[in-house]
Amino acid sequence: MPITFTPEEIMETIRMVRAEKLDIRTITLGISLRDCGDSAIKTVARKIYDKITRQAERLVRVGEDISREYGIPIINKRIAVTPIALVGEGCQDAEDYVLLAQTLDEAAKAVGVNFIGGFSALVHKGFTKGDEILLASIAPGLAATERVCASVNVATTKAGINMDAVYRMGRIIKETAELTKEAGGVGCARLVVFCNVPEDNPFMAGAFHGIGEPETVINVGVSGPGVVYHVVKENPDVDFGTLATMIKHTAFKVTRMGELVGREAAKRLQVPFGIVDLSLAPTPAIGDSVADILEAMGLEKVGGHGTTAALALLNDAVKKGGAMASSYVGGLSGAFIPVSEDAGMMKAAEAGALGIDKLEAMTCVCSVGLDMIAVPGDTPAETIAALIADEAAIGMINKKTTAVRIIPAPGKKVGERVEFGGLLGSAPVMPLHPYSAEAFIKRGGRIPAPLVALNN
Repeated sequence: MPITFTPEEIMETIRMVRAEKLDIRTITLGISLRDCGDSAIKTVARKIYDKITRQAERLVRVGEDISREYGIPIINKRIAVTPIALVGEGCQDAEDYVLLAQTLDEAAKAVGVNFIGGFSALVHKGFTKGDEILLASIAPGLAATERVCASVNVATTKAGINMDAVYRMGRIIKETAELTKEAGGVGCARLVVFCNVPEDNPFMAGAFHGIGEPETVINVGVSGPGVVYHVVKENPDVDFGTLATMIKHTAFKVTRMGELVGREAAKRLQVPFGIVDLSLAPTPAIGDSVADILEAMGLEKVGGHGTTAALALLNDAVKKGGAMASSYVGGLSGAFIPVSEDAGMMKAAEAGALGIDKLEAMTCVCSVGLDMIAVPGDTPAETIAALIADEAAIGMINKKTTAVRIIPAPGKKVGERVEFGGLLGSAPVMPLHPYSAEAFIKRGGRIPAPLVALNN
């Protein structure tokens, strides 16, 4: 059934686009590469390049056409592919998958997208040969590319936490930072470690095309922090129940717009429409901040007492409003709290109001986890692994997705700033606890699944 809009809704959407920074953050084309396997890695690379460039040839043009015709900004056009650990596993002559990372990069450049996700592995219960090679290839693969994004799922509620994988990722993050140190360790901004990873997430750097997905699919990520901020700011005296209803109504409107764009893109590309991801994804631009929304609720500064409750209300209201607007809501859907990509979060961190412990508490109720956080370059791999383990535990116990995207900035110390540029923004280097977790992390093995996993 087609989506229809009243003249009043159209005028309201125009106002939200022009004055409140409403946009479609990304349309992401998922492409299955499961038919690209071969025993020779060069053959796999050729098949991957040919398929991506064939399937995504019109993606950018279609996105630009829809944006122009509807007057709705579509900021990013992106691609997600089958986890490369699965695609490359049949290669008999491959010592690493760096060639495949470079192939993804070349294909992304050829079709004009800014990021391609799927240099990924799912290792929450153990490693296959392909997983081992993929993990060993992440740091050199990211260092050799500009548009490739990597992700690794180390835990699920059903499987528990693979602590061997957690420790491995701590070391890989350090290696990635070192290999991209000339750019402030920016390779780590394209690397995410997950618990309970979704298969249909359109947002980078965690997007990949899950094995339960169709041959191709369009997933849409909407974003409207500025719109929600204006609603909250203009209603300073309403109670929380009323405020939640107002946010729900706003999320409903934003989601309807996202589904309209997604279905139109799918129609023109002749691929299935997948999901709308409702996540409020901030940018470094002023007026496009999740932190500003929380402070508009009455907090003097994000990170102070009450922040977690405010974020819980926001996240829940966004989900409820979006679920009423579309039957196909998926991905992450909630509110992102990336420090470098949110001007308000960055200011709070610089002021000392927002620390790593409060960010961790906030991840219990938001979309993802510890996101785009810069820490001292000399942070031990074991400490990074311990942060990953903490986030994975939150996700595992609460049956939700959590993730870590952390940058140990080479040569930087607490209080200094790292500049990433563009949507990645800049971040203050934040302090971590000085106490070692080395003996804990080196135990290895698997933390068992919790009792809540036994829910059949």
